Amino acid sequence: MTPDLLAPLDLAFWNIESAQHPMHLGALGVFSAHSPTAGAHAAELLAVRAVGVPGLRMRIRDVWQPLAFPPHFGSAAREPAPDFEPLDHVRLHAPTADFPAAAGRLMERPLQRGRPPWEAHVLPGEDGTSFAVFFKFHHALADGLRALMLAAALMDPLDLPEPRPRPAEPPRGLLPDVRKLPDLVRGTLSDLGRALDIGSSVARATLGARSSPALTSQPTGTRRIAGVALDLDDVHRVRKSVGGTVNDVLIAVVAGALRNWLDERGDSSEGVAPRALIPVSRRRPRTAHPQGNRLSGYLIRLPVDDPDPLGRLRSVRTAMDANKDAGPNRGAGAVALLADHVPPLGHRLGGPFVGQAARLLFDILVTSVPLPSLGLKLGGCPLTEVYPLAPLARGQALAVAVSTYRGRVHYGLVADAQAVPDLNRLARALTEEVETLIIACGP
Repeated sequence: MTPDLLAPLDLAFWNIESAQHPMHLGALGVFSAHSPTAGAHAAELLAVRAVGVPGLRMRIRDVWQPLAFPPHFGSAAREPAPDFEPLDHVRLHAPTADFPAAAGRLMERPLQRGRPPWEAHVLPGEDGTSFAVFFKFHHALADGLRALMLAAALMDPLDLPEPRPRPAEPPRGLLPDVRKLPDLVRGTLSDLGRALDIGSSVARATLGARSSPALTSQPTGTRRIAGVALDLDDVHRVRKSVGGTVNDVLIAVVAGALRNWLDERGDSSEGVAPRALIPVSRRRPRTAHPQGNRLSGYLIRLPVDDPDPLGRLRSVRTAMDANKDAGPNRGAGAVALLADHVPPLGHRLGGPFVGQAARLLFDILVTSVPLPSLGLKLGGCPLTEVYPLAPLARGQALAVAVSTYRGRVHYGLVADAQAVPDLNRLARALTEEVETLIIACGP
């Protein structure tokens, strides 16, 4: 079987990882238990079903292909693991009263690179009425959408229509089709111009930037997790009153929560406008490489320093509209696209340096992960809450992920545990900010 070479961005994620900054995505799902043994039964089901999900058998290994076109020096590829054992990936833990605290400790640990880079941890609740499953997927194995598909494949079957077959990938030759060389040249020149445009936008975005020391961190390798669920109807109420999109409101809620949190902890919000990276998926339906990361992004200044909640929302809406007009392929937020212009060996050699540069590009990650509207179950137990969790870049103290599921908005917060010991206070500030926006919108 021909190895599936990692896309450039996947390769970047694989190589910038360090022991203190693992590059895995996470999700904490909470299920309503019908018996005290439901968690143990769920662990058994996950292990049995994992055998039948091909994507979960994939490991990543180094590839050196000097005769390929172009040569792949220092690249990596996905391939089926010959000795896949699901019990190495699914673990049942002792009962706990605090799902986020347990998941935070598990989030710290890097995935083992010699085998398929994913794990599922089942956390039974002490009261026997609920259990949680904490999933980890390396970002090189799957982006948020792909990770969702892999996790959903382990849930109870749903009666869904059969998906349309994906078009077959055309075979790759050792040499390019000479008839396409003019187009390749034009494409290369266009890509070069885009790369220069992105680079200059990044430089401009750093001018006059002021963040807060609370959002930066010396690497400690520790992690703390918090989650908060909000009523989606409340978010729609604000959107209908002010305009814009649901995503605009959700980002503005983050800005307002940061303001209140900083002021309460004694870190002034005055003049603070951190750069937020908002990832944007460039994945097209039924693409030839469904597993690869296809991401760009928007970069905006969070108006943390604005005391007016509706003013913060208007600022976010204006910034997001400007990004959408420019498109996801240009601007400072599209810096992830530069990975396409780096040869594989460059990713391998430069990965540690790129990982340290994230702090120079943005101050906080705010990402949205799509979830199905259909109710999911595991062993007959309904999924009631699900908190997406993003990896934490070097030098940054906080990452925010958000999803909507069954009429609720779920914010998942990941922080450096030593830099942000009061993460639960920030989680409460998210709820308070929605209430503030509702009051500001009036009856």
